Amino acid sequence: MAAFSRSDLADLSTFATVVRHRSFTGAAIEIGVTTSALSHAIRRLETRLGARLLNRTSRSVAPTTLGLALAERLAEGFDTIAAALDEAAGERAASLGEIRLNVPADAAMLLLRPALPDFVKRFPHTRLSVAVEDRPVDIVAEGFDAGIRYGDTVPEDMVAMALTPPLRWVTVASPTYLARFGRPRAPEDLGDHRCLRLMLGNNAVFRWELGDGERLIRLDLAGTLTFNDTATTIDAAVQGLGIGYVLEERVRAHLADRRLEIVLPDWASTGAGFAMYYPSRRQNHAALRQLVEIIRSAWERRPSTA
Repeated sequence: MAAFSRSDLADLSTFATVVRHRSFTGAAIEIGVTTSALSHAIRRLETRLGARLLNRTSRSVAPTTLGLALAERLAEGFDTIAAALDEAAGERAASLGEIRLNVPADAAMLLLRPALPDFVKRFPHTRLSVAVEDRPVDIVAEGFDAGIRYGDTVPEDMVAMALTPPLRWVTVASPTYLARFGRPRAPEDLGDHRCLRLMLGNNAVFRWELGDGERLIRLDLAGTLTFNDTATTIDAAVQGLGIGYVLEERVRAHLADRRLEIVLPDWASTGAGFAMYYPSRRQNHAALRQLVEIIRSAWERRPSTA
């Protein structure tokens, strides 16, 4: 193989990111490039090494045995580089200043809540201001340093870093509701049920998306109860007032103790995960970068549903 070059380092970093996310889409969001550019980088690296590093299907990406071994070694190397840079910058550089974030309520509950204790412990002198709201926000115009959104809604002119893998959306109801009104067996049955509608930040009513790929269908369901937040929707579902459509992660505890059950499990839908985004690659606040890593780490440590 020819001598190592700077382009190889970039491609190796790209490969490591794809392996970490097990997704070209998630890696593209983090790096801030197109999935096509990522694919070209991986093919270039595989050609240079003369070996296949990734197995790709239409629904998944997984490293080969050789690719996994390479990714593990790269992770050690990149961790060493990151530690050296942090040591050179010093903790003081990371602890000064203020970070203003704008996040939706679900992200505040799922991501910030478990991450904040570690962040405060590591950066006790950083002022972190968080505005929790679900309406669409121009973070630049409203003076925020960064925001969190679903990855597929991040404006194209923003730099984004994936915080979670793709997320599942499910329909849920309480055992009390199902005993009284019966269990829908197919999406078309939902029209005969009491569905809890979700109003978006722009006051539009969210259409339920069921299934993935070619099976994906969007339903605009009627209902007498409409809420603009997930917490109230979940509470109404637990009370037996109707069927809700929510992120599966938001009802993990409710499913575990059987206050809620997944309705139409074969029609769960996969949507984009959350991403941290900000307006410029020059955004270089060390504490913000560390917050991203703390959130990712907390997500990986969350309790298993098993």
